[in-house]
Amino acid sequence: MDFAIPDDIQDTLDALDAFIEKEIKPLQAQDDNERFFDHRREWARTDFENDGVPRADWEALLREMRRRADVAGWLRLALPVEFGGKGASNIKMAIIREHLAAKGLGLHNDLQNESSIVGNFPTVLMMRDFGTEEQKKEWMPGFLDGTKRLAFGLTEPNHGSDATYLETTAYRDGDEWVISGMKRWNSGLHHATHDIIFARTSGKPGDPKGISAFLVPTDAPGFKVEFFWWTFNMPTDHAEVSLTDVRVGPEALFGPAEMGLELAQHFVHENRIRQAASSLGAAQYCINEAVRYSNERITWGKKLSVNQGIQFPLVELHTEAAMLRQLIRYTATMLDQKHHMEVTHLVAMCNYRANRLACDAADRAMQTCGGVGYSRHMPFEHIYRHHRRYRITEGSEEIQMRKVASNLFGFTSSQDRK
Repeated sequence: MDFAIPDDIQDTLDALDAFIEKEIKPLQAQDDNERFFDHRREWARTDFENDGVPRADWEALLREMRRRADVAGWLRLALPVEFGGKGASNIKMAIIREHLAAKGLGLHNDLQNESSIVGNFPTVLMMRDFGTEEQKKEWMPGFLDGTKRLAFGLTEPNHGSDATYLETTAYRDGDEWVISGMKRWNSGLHHATHDIIFARTSGKPGDPKGISAFLVPTDAPGFKVEFFWWTFNMPTDHAEVSLTDVRVGPEALFGPAEMGLELAQHFVHENRIRQAASSLGAAQYCINEAVRYSNERITWGKKLSVNQGIQFPLVELHTEAAMLRQLIRYTATMLDQKHHMEVTHLVAMCNYRANRLACDAADRAMQTCGGVGYSRHMPFEHIYRHHRRYRITEGSEEIQMRKVASNLFGFTSSQDRK
């Protein structure tokens, strides 16, 4: 097996770097846009007087970045050709995601909101694979021009990883569906036009079948954003949502009735492998910066890096990054060749180990750089705060370890399918 980056992907990385230098770095440098990347000035991004959601001028800058990336042909790289993309493979996207994160923080790839010059559009792929022809005609243009924006409502106040026990329900009333319940960590609700609401339509608690997905307008009567959760990493877009007898038509059913968790699984597999690659890139950045600092820092008349107490922890992290890199690339290749459920345990391995590695590397970089590493004058605390959430969200690391165990020991249950 050839472990080198294929020539065509390396050419893509080189072209991305050139685009960043020509278009994105100058945009970040103009009009005091650097305020959004000065981690001492968190208020630049966060509207603290408006429930802590992202500020409008911050999101306007992100839109301009994405517009330029789209014009240059980068934003839709992973999308199918029929949606203006180039059908980039999972292995290509994994390598790109790692590469961009390893470049450090910046407008080219902002960790906090996963906004990148190479976009991740799981909702487009969900609509392609699960939407009706009428839904595709209605939704696809809006996804790509920003006029239709979806949030994702699976988690509830009483149920997170145990999604098959969710309490939100939907029942038919003539041609309509009536939905009631609560959703938590409903991300993107500060600007979403619709919310994917998962609700039980048949069966009993714990059954994987019987949960359906609905495209619910956020301005529908009975749909209410109660508040936004303030989080370790700000700004926040994670809402607490209540639905009280919300009525939607038959066109709102997304995917086959009773099979909503298959749609959710499709969403998380696309995200998890790419998130793993981003976490790996962020970890490698922290390792590299800690090495650079320790080579420059002089203590007791010598470089800090001559101390084995500095060397060995970074060697451990660098070695783990090298091993994980090959697992992520192998898994991404398998995702391109097999049905995603055949390699779900490999995706789980990649994701939980990479997210943990990013936190460990950021923590070690702080320790290596001492007081200044702990300060907001260096990026490590920001990287830590961002990546710490991925050890919980989109399947906690314990849930993903259980998925690996399920494969390893040869048993499965409905709870291991998330």
